[in-house]
Amino acid sequence: MAVLVVAEHDNVSLKDATHKVVSAAKAMGGDVDVLVAGANAGAAAQAAAKIEGVRKVLHADGATLAKQLAEAMEALIAPLMANYDAVLFPATTTGKNAAPRVAAKLDVMQVSNIIGVEGPDTFVRPIYAGNALITVKDPQPKKVITVQPTAFKAAGEGGSASVETIAPPSGPFKSAFVAEEMAKSDRPELTAAKRVVSGGRALGSSEEFHRVLDPLADKLGAAVGASRAAVDAGYAPNDYQVGQTGKVVAPELYVAVGISGAIQHLAGMKDSKVIVAINKDEEAPIFQVADYGLVQDYKTAVPELMDELTKAGL
Repeated sequence: MAVLVVAEHDNVSLKDATHKVVSAAKAMGGDVDVLVAGANAGAAAQAAAKIEGVRKVLHADGATLAKQLAEAMEALIAPLMANYDAVLFPATTTGKNAAPRVAAKLDVMQVSNIIGVEGPDTFVRPIYAGNALITVKDPQPKKVITVQPTAFKAAGEGGSASVETIAPPSGPFKSAFVAEEMAKSDRPELTAAKRVVSGGRALGSSEEFHRVLDPLADKLGAAVGASRAAVDAGYAPNDYQVGQTGKVVAPELYVAVGISGAIQHLAGMKDSKVIVAINKDEEAPIFQVADYGLVQDYKTAVPELMDELTKAGL
């Protein structure tokens, strides 16, 4: 069996999601190759070659791949599938955009958001907002799969795979990249952060949200997240949203302040290593998944926590 992993990168460096998808591919058995498609992405290709367990890196470099748009990625990947039994994408914005188009071109059904691999054709994925898991068997000769990176451990370093240069798609394509507005922050990126501090609707206003959470996040070196209710209320921007319809995170520490723990939110953070919940409602669902729970008003709890962190030298 041969599996192709589509690398997640920014044309400069390889993202950790790539290492985790490689782990999923290795669990399927057989040879694992990595595709690095981008523009001036040579450094990312060299980094992919060092991932443990990778047989070969395919490097396609050209202007049409600079933003890894779905049309260009499909034009590149679909012909390559003559040599592969499966292609795995990380379940990121880029991966979720390109994978369905590749599946349509290959005339196969996509298997989405897997969190476990039980064999070459058998996978585990969540349903009902993560409240249930389903095991699916994919008998199709070509498999298109998106992988939830937070569910897998990152593959190690120490590999020495060869890098093979392949031609990028020439285009032109019907869609084209126009512009992007990137949020700038000194804090870690939410999905990659090792510590996350999130706030809910209980904080009451945008000013209170930032007054309470920003100093705590700075103290912990954490990213800031929010529940959907807080985002919908205008307390935090959309890119802060954690949950089924937001970002899925699995940091080493997740601190939930004033979040009740709706099903949709839990689906986005329940794989965190340590979950700390602060909520004055002892019946809040967040306490069902929390490792540490404090039934207290955040207006008292957070200042006390800040004082203790200061005493600890943070």
